[in-house]
Formats: sequence, structure tokens, C-alpha cells
Amino acid sequence: MKNDNLKGQHRINEQIRAKEVRIVGDEVESKVYPIAQALRLAEEHEADLVEISPNAQPPVCRIIDYSKFLYQLKKRQKEQKAKQVKVNVKEIRFGPQTDDHDYNFKLKHAKGFLEDGDKVRAYVFFKGRSILFKEQGEVLLLRFANDLEDYAKVDQMPVLEGKRMTIQLSPKKGVASKKNVAPKNVESEPAATTSSETEE
Repeated sequence: MKNDNLKGQHRINEQIRAKEVRIVGDEVESKVYPIAQALRLAEEHEADLVEISPNAQPPVCRIIDYSKFLYQLKKRQKEQKAKQVKVNVKEIRFGPQTDDHDYNFKLKHAKGFLEDGDKVRAYVFFKGRSILFKEQGEVLLLRFANDLEDYAKVDQMPVLEGKRMTIQLSPKKGVASKKNVAPKNVESEPAATTSSETEE
């Protein structure tokens, strides 16, 4: 049964230990009742007494068919899950003097990521004395953002953090066309790098 994992999360009927409970809901006056009277009311309505707020003083209960209550709960959880869109961040790495072939290869990957609805974090890694080329790195990242302007908006302009200069892009609305197709990239990884990571 689909609702099995939700069972046991709420006390019902005789499982409720409080001496009195506050009943809320339809067709019942919302007030505090002694537990015996509350159970009698539930019986009269041919329903269950379900404890929905056990930590309240007194605990809050609803008179409802328990299977219907579980169904509503499951439905609400499903709706909340549907609203939570999982966003992956894919990383693309450049060297400060990346050649055009490598640049275009990575640009193509970035377009694919953005079409899948993923964010793209591109960075230039400065190794050793290559930090002298940080302006070149910034120009490269700005060119990258410019070449992707039809696909992405810039979340964060190039910023230097240690030996990395990073820019972050998000897909523009209407671009993410293939998100419902099974993704080629591993979903569990929060960030992935493209396969060709050359530095100079």
C-alpha cells in the first residue's frame, strides 16, 4: 500500500494518550473535548480521531477517515515535491590561454547543460605564474557569457577566488527544453566537469 510509509506517524483513536484534545475541522465545533467525548464524536461520524499536532497543549485532532487523511497527506507531499525543482550546477574549466578549438568544445557543452535546465559555473584556473594573465581570464569568461547570452543570464560576474576566476550562469526561461528527458549526466553529482579539461 502506497501510504504504508506514512502510517505510524500519527496516533489515532485509542492510541491518543492525552486526557483532553482540541478538535478542529468540518462538521464539528472546534473546541477542547475530554478524550472519551472526542472518541465518541469520531464514532458518531463513522470516522477516526487523528492526532495532527501532538506537541500542542492540548494536542490537536481531526475527525476524519484515517485512510482518507493519509491519502490527502500523500497528495500534499507529492505536490510539494513537484514544486521543488532540482537544479544541478555543472562546472566548466578553462586555462587562461585556452585555444579556440577547446573553447568551442566547452561552449557546446555549456549550451547542452543550459538546455537541460542546469546552471553553469565556468572558471579559469591559474597555475603558478599564469596568475599574471588574470585579465585574460576575465576577458575569456566575459566572452563565454556573451556567446551564451541567448541561452543564459549571468548570476555572478567574474570573481577571483584564490587561483580561480569564476562566473556563474543560469538558463533563461524557455531554454530548458530537454529537462524532462532522462539526463545524460549523473544527477547525484552537484557539479560535473566537461571531459576535456586542458590548461595552458
